[in-house]
Amino acid sequence: MRFKGYFLGLLSSVSYGLIPLFVLPIKKAGFGIDTTLFYRFAFAALLLGSYLLLKQKSFNIERNQILTLAVLGMFYGISSDSLFLAYDYLNAGVASTLLFIYPLLVAIIMALVFKEKLNSTSIFAIVFTLIGVLLLSLQNGKFAINGIGLFIIFISALGYALYIVTVSKSNVKNLNGLVLTFYSFLFTSVYYAVKLLTDSNKNFEIPTFSLGLNLALFALVTTVISSLALVFAIKYIGSTATSILGAFEPVVAVSISVLLFDEFFSLNLALGISCIILGVTLNIIGDAYKNRKKLKKATLG
Repeated sequence: MRFKGYFLGLLSSVSYGLIPLFVLPIKKAGFGIDTTLFYRFAFAALLLGSYLLLKQKSFNIERNQILTLAVLGMFYGISSDSLFLAYDYLNAGVASTLLFIYPLLVAIIMALVFKEKLNSTSIFAIVFTLIGVLLLSLQNGKFAINGIGLFIIFISALGYALYIVTVSKSNVKNLNGLVLTFYSFLFTSVYYAVKLLTDSNKNFEIPTFSLGLNLALFALVTTVISSLALVFAIKYIGSTATSILGAFEPVVAVSISVLLFDEFFSLNLALGISCIILGVTLNIIGDAYKNRKKLKKATLG
């Protein structure tokens, strides 16, 4: 079971890291971001909903959870919007790596809003991550990263961090993981549908079969498979080990960008990625240790 869990954790990480493989050709074809993401999450909700039906899972939710799920859909949508917009300003590998700072933003939000104490490991993690961001921003000793792109990807990471915090601190935290994910996809697709319907240049049409196939695979691989593998990996090996395996996400994204789309790979990029991955991993380990101490204290007390 442990091997299966590690395999699924790796599969979740790798499949999510493949986002540039699908997004860059879609953007090159000039297909709209909102339409792309509407179909991504609509297809994902359909596929995951079908899986839940086959497994005879209940879709029941309480009325007071609907607003929370709508807010989660909005946060997920803002995060996805910002990520794909950032690809216009940053290369996909850098954008995907910077998105990976979201666990640290979760720790900072929990400290500022919910007064959870930052331990020394989390502080070191933040320092390493900031060094990583700085290294990604410098070229020949000069600030070379696009400032607008950096701001947009920060919004993307913040949107995902707020999604995670909302799940952990709201009335939906006890929902079955797959059911919660289904509703997140569903409400995110509603978010994009509303955006499209209020846009005078709205366009739901998929112009070619190949683009439609790309959208379907985009939803299946980076959204459904990634989410299913994540849920089952957590079940088999726990959230800490699964989160650490998430470090492969930016590695895969950078590899795809460099090998298939000829994006530039530099020493600064390698060092920046390493520092960010190290920082996030330290934060995850520190958080797991803190939770273990809390549990031990509660058991003894």
